[in-house]
Amino acid sequence: MSELLAQRLCAELTKIVLVDPHTHINPHSPASKTLADIMGYHYYTELAHSSGMPKSHIEEPGLDPKTKVGRLVESLKNLDNTVQVSWLVELCRKFFGFTDERITTSNWESLYDNAAAKMAEKDWEDQCLKQSGIERVFLTNDFDDPLTGFDTKRYIPCLRTDELVFHFTNPAVRERLARATGIEPTSPEKIRQAIGKLFEHFVRHGVKACAISLPPSFAPRTPTSGDQDERQFSAGFLDPESESKGIGQNWIFWTIAEFCAEFKLPFDLMIGVNRRVYPTGVFQGQDLFDQRVSLIQYKDLFNTFPQVTFPVSVLAQASNQELVSYSWIFPNVVTNAHWWYSNIPAYIELDTKARLQAVPRNKQIGYYSDMYKLEFAWPKFSMYRQCLARVLAQDFVVARRWSEEEALALGRQVLRGNVESIFNVD
Repeated sequence: MSELLAQRLCAELTKIVLVDPHTHINPHSPASKTLADIMGYHYYTELAHSSGMPKSHIEEPGLDPKTKVGRLVESLKNLDNTVQVSWLVELCRKFFGFTDERITTSNWESLYDNAAAKMAEKDWEDQCLKQSGIERVFLTNDFDDPLTGFDTKRYIPCLRTDELVFHFTNPAVRERLARATGIEPTSPEKIRQAIGKLFEHFVRHGVKACAISLPPSFAPRTPTSGDQDERQFSAGFLDPESESKGIGQNWIFWTIAEFCAEFKLPFDLMIGVNRRVYPTGVFQGQDLFDQRVSLIQYKDLFNTFPQVTFPVSVLAQASNQELVSYSWIFPNVVTNAHWWYSNIPAYIELDTKARLQAVPRNKQIGYYSDMYKLEFAWPKFSMYRQCLARVLAQDFVVARRWSEEEALALGRQVLRGNVESIFNVD
């Protein structure tokens, strides 16, 4: 009974045309050109490496796309149990007419050729979006992105600020900021003016959010007047070896939050990444979470900026209860999707149950794809919709005797409605 119910709910949820509120899409090249663009996604390269394939076999300089795919396919026999490989098979069926149960060393070449032919069609980008049920996609834009040459209604700018906060001591970052704004960042006041210019530029081009990925050690606080004096500026803002560099990081972060308040932009916080835990891993397969992170580190921020909405993603599934509690209490804290290592059905379903049972329904962003190529929207959102449908069926229709339409209304809200209201999507 509940399984058939979940299938009916999922079928209705699949009809919703979505806005994807966080991706790494390049709007100038949003769709894949070959299967290597898909199988080169870090999920597959890191799993292949983890299962025994040497890094050099994956990242050999000058490796042509077809050879790379052939090598990665060799590892799939060890990975076919993973949800990530199920995404791969599902998208190949959806887009490229693949009909086998598994991608193997005996069938991958025909799949590669069929995919390449499909991707070469002039309207492949449009086909991909339409078949995926996606009409708008949020980007991750460098702070000095000119934001030209693409449709900002379809591909919505999002100001990513990691480099400004954590790499400002790098002269190249300061030079890029000066070129982008015409302001030399030679003092805290000049930095503030330059960051203000960035916000003005992004707002003119339709930005809907600001975002940052944050390490477990970061704990923002209200800056003091002493943080801006000449001695502290030289040490905290310019010297990467200084013990005072945290002062500069904190000050820039806080300044960004102030501009989010001024321009009425949500500030996406992705909390808990510990970089280069495995430094000899493959590209993008080196970072892990750290359970020592706590949202208590952000209490000053949440309390100081009640007018700023903070959609929060936590990297560890173990952090979800804390996120639920903060969203339960703080009006400006919003649960934001299921990120990275929590992005598997076992964790999604538990997290979704807790959020739907405890957090106001208008404060939940159900899912984002975090994709680098458009083809991944379909299998990732499909996975989430199945989890969401099971929770709605079991916890609301069966357990609480909601009607199916009431459960679907809740599903529509967390899948689409809240994205529109929280990010002010027209």
